[in-house]
Amino acid sequence: MIAALARDATREAERANERRVLVLAGDRDRGFDAAYDAIESIAGDEQTADESVSIVSTREGFRFEEHRPRSADELLGRTREVVVLDCHEQFVPNALGRSVGAVDGGGLLVLLTPDLDAWPAVRDRFDDSLAVPPYEVDDVTGRFRERLVGTLRSHPGIAVVSLGEDGPDGDAIERDGLTGRRDGATPESTDRAPAENPTAPPNATFPAAAYEACLTGDQVRAVRAFESLATPGHAVVVEADRGRGKSSAAGIAAGALALAGADVLVTAPAFRNAAEVFARAGELIARAGELIGGSERDDGSEGDGGATGSEDDARRLDAPGGGRVRYLPPAEAADLPDGPDAVIVDEAAALPVRLLERFLDAPAVAFCTTVHGYEGAGRGFSIRFKERLRASRFSVRDVRLDEPIRYARNDPVEAWASRALLFDARPAVDEAVAGSAVEDATYRTLAPDDLLADEALLREAFGLLVAAHYRTEPNDLARLLDAPNLAARALVADGRVVAVALLAREGGLDAETRRRMYEGERVRGNMVPDVLTSQLRDETAAAPRGLRTVRIATHHALRGEGFGSRLLDEVHGEFGGDIDYFSVGYGATPRLLRFWRRTGYGTVHLSTSRNDASGERSAIMVRPAGEDGPGRDLLDRHAVAFRDRERDGLSDAHRDVDPDVVRGALRACSAPVPVDLTETEWRSVVGASVGPGMYDTAPGAFRDLALATLIGGSELDDREERLLVRKVLQGRPWEEVAAALGFVSPSACMRALGDAYVPIVERYGTEFALAERERFISD
Repeated sequence: MIAALARDATREAERANERRVLVLAGDRDRGFDAAYDAIESIAGDEQTADESVSIVSTREGFRFEEHRPRSADELLGRTREVVVLDCHEQFVPNALGRSVGAVDGGGLLVLLTPDLDAWPAVRDRFDDSLAVPPYEVDDVTGRFRERLVGTLRSHPGIAVVSLGEDGPDGDAIERDGLTGRRDGATPESTDRAPAENPTAPPNATFPAAAYEACLTGDQVRAVRAFESLATPGHAVVVEADRGRGKSSAAGIAAGALALAGADVLVTAPAFRNAAEVFARAGELIARAGELIGGSERDDGSEGDGGATGSEDDARRLDAPGGGRVRYLPPAEAADLPDGPDAVIVDEAAALPVRLLERFLDAPAVAFCTTVHGYEGAGRGFSIRFKERLRASRFSVRDVRLDEPIRYARNDPVEAWASRALLFDARPAVDEAVAGSAVEDATYRTLAPDDLLADEALLREAFGLLVAAHYRTEPNDLARLLDAPNLAARALVADGRVVAVALLAREGGLDAETRRRMYEGERVRGNMVPDVLTSQLRDETAAAPRGLRTVRIATHHALRGEGFGSRLLDEVHGEFGGDIDYFSVGYGATPRLLRFWRRTGYGTVHLSTSRNDASGERSAIMVRPAGEDGPGRDLLDRHAVAFRDRERDGLSDAHRDVDPDVVRGALRACSAPVPVDLTETEWRSVVGASVGPGMYDTAPGAFRDLALATLIGGSELDDREERLLVRKVLQGRPWEEVAAALGFVSPSACMRALGDAYVPIVERYGTEFALAERERFISD
């Protein structure tokens, strides 16, 4: 029965160039047996099945390609006829998204699940990850699975079989998933994937082989747009839904540029995101090498193209003629090492706008991004960054790819995955919220049961989180609906969500858990207590109860109108009596540091390493829930520790931190700096400011005063404060500081530093220091 059902489903899928889903619900072992029956009925001979089937499971020992649920990222960019996803022991929502994306047109996704009626109540290893201390796995709910089951039972193209406990005779088909039988549609009426082998456009400068490698007219248009990258001053923006071939088009273009002698730098949040780019570039370069015949050329280099043969083979391709395609992580690539001729940023929306802006220093650049999907679809790219790009020196070409590559446009499985995992969730349209006043908005709880019952509310709230953050995944949807430590709050105007905050309860841990954390054990879901305990060596830090803002988002049409601050005020008012402190951790930028400082948060930590994708340092800030108590004590002692750590750390681990980030972090530190200089030190400082003295005679004294000034607030202008950071606190060479801050010479920079210390002496100087100053002024 199951074999026949699988054959019918895949035959219909093949005729329509669509995909189908087969759910095998019930006993796990029976599910695997049934999955094998389905595979054997549709995959032909054993060798073909072995080469075209992948299984995602916590079990091992299958004859097919295997992936673990937590490492299903390996399926990205893969094309499989059948993917079997075992949902029994560890159902990871991200793995579902990756499994769906790997199935080719005419292919089948097989889901092995518990009985669908019972599944929402089942707890597995993924639920364990949601049960962060002090919560237990029994505190985790099953709303995400409840919603998923509803989509499986209602969406076209999904067959559901209830497996009998005693063998195949007890199997029952709940749904056959055959869309033709459901609505009378015929295969001929279904939108098919576009024809293959488009031709090269007239006057194309890329080789004909580049266009012969395209599969759709959209890809041809994208590759043609990439031709402009051969000329400095051009930029290309390529946007597409998943499965439209944008990365393939970028790879074809990268290979063509390299064949023309260009150095093409490719970056993406992780190399796996760029794997398709390198696969297509490598194919084009290899084909050119075959045409050359691998012979020695006049310049003495080999003409076979392809990888370099080094340990970085997968991340670099050398082309005949001296061009190359190479990969670097985003933060490293943004420095444009070795002066690339062109840069291609794949999955650009998964990177922060601040990092993307650094690529505008490239001679030519392309930004490719997924519009909907877990790869990253933040409106920071589509709204803020694209505005910045159009205001830049670049001539910009926009291309959108709509034609699916591997399956038909109306593929029911794509529609199901988008709904089930909210790939297409988005905030309310601009017109619906335009003109909303912050004082008229209503503060409300986004209870998980309310979100489950109101699909429009869920889509708007989750869509706002997706739009505001550069990376939101299906796992985050499960956390929103099921995690016991999370809470969501929103501002609603005229029934539309205009601001949302995702909050996590932390701390309140018992002494034994705190001891284990102090000794190096990781405790899930307690980010701030973990950092303060394990990294900053405070064994009592996890005792107070905290509420961390995981994410906060305001509708992009209403930014700058005070909605974010209003939402935080409401959160502070609601939770202030139940906890000891509020906290937040985020990639530090001057704007965000300023926002959180103005809402009452103080800096307690700045990470010593950069985030690989964003290139930013993580800041942790704390706000006590009351004037006294454990939260106030926590902030006070860690503010002091941060102050003392930065005095030396800024010339060591934080020597390369952006001066404006340093200024923002220090300004938000609530610990005052005691200034206690000796008379000798005051002579040096006063002498450097109004007399013949020199900074080098007492750098420690200058450092103490600079720290006090930046933490306590000053009358200095921005350049003077940056001068304090770069020279005095970070200890950079005079020549470098002068160039960075726009001084005409190091001598002018030295004089400016002396001038900056005039008001500092006036503010912090002792009677002796002021008398010493008068001595030079009066002279």
